[in-house]
Formats: sequence, C-alpha cells, structure tokens
Amino acid sequence: MLGLPWAFFPRPLLQKRNLGAWGEREAARFLRRKHYRILLRNVRIGGGEIDLVCRDGSVLVFVEVKTRSSTSHGEPCEAVDPGKRARLVRAAYAYLEELGRDEVTYRFDIVEVLAQGSGKPILRHLPDAFGPPGS
Repeated sequence: MLGLPWAFFPRPLLQKRNLGAWGEREAARFLRRKHYRILLRNVRIGGGEIDLVCRDGSVLVFVEVKTRSSTSHGEPCEAVDPGKRARLVRAAYAYLEELGRDEVTYRFDIVEVLAQGSGKPILRHLPDAFGPPGS
C-alpha cells in the first residue's frame, strides 16, 4: 500500500480488506484440513489475481475466496460473475504458461466464507465451480 498511513484509507475500505484477508486465511485453513496443499496466495498475474493456488492430489486448483458478513446481497459465490470468471481464467492461463507445463490437470473452485458474530465462520466449498468459457 505504498507505505501510506492507515489514516488515509476510509474505514469501510479497511474493514472490507480486513474481512477479505481474514476470509482467505480461514479458507486456506479449511482447505488444509481437507488435505489440500496451499502453494501460493494472492497471485497477481495476467491482469488478474488468484486468491489461492492449491494442489488436491495431482490436480492444480485455482481458488476464488468470497467472504461476506451477511447474505443480504445474495450468496457469496454469486459475486463470481462472468466478468470475474473471465479474469480468473485469464490469470490461471498466465500462471500455467509461467509454469511451463503443457499437461497439467486443473480446475476452478470457490470457497464461500460467511462471517458470523460468534467469530466461527460458515465455510462452503464449491469444487469445480466453473471452467473456462466453452467448457
């Protein structure tokens, strides 16, 4: 954040970023318990960002984490609209190109994190939630 003091950021923006970072940590913890191996977090590549890059056995998994404090505006996964999916796919393709492997089995998962007042979140994993356009 360019070393700017936190006072320069509006409180709702800070709360949203903190919520998102917390949700990504919870999602990573959740996936580890499911025996996923977390390889990378917050990969910025190809004009997009991949929240988590994981391995599920021999499958490379690109995970989008959506964290919400309520479902008043819909389920968290509903925020992964076609535009967001296209950016994730583009970023994943750039990552695969950097990896330099032609025959990699991969998929796109979504992990929803719903924060609750009790502090213990509700997590829902949507494996193979979407694929590249035309798949």
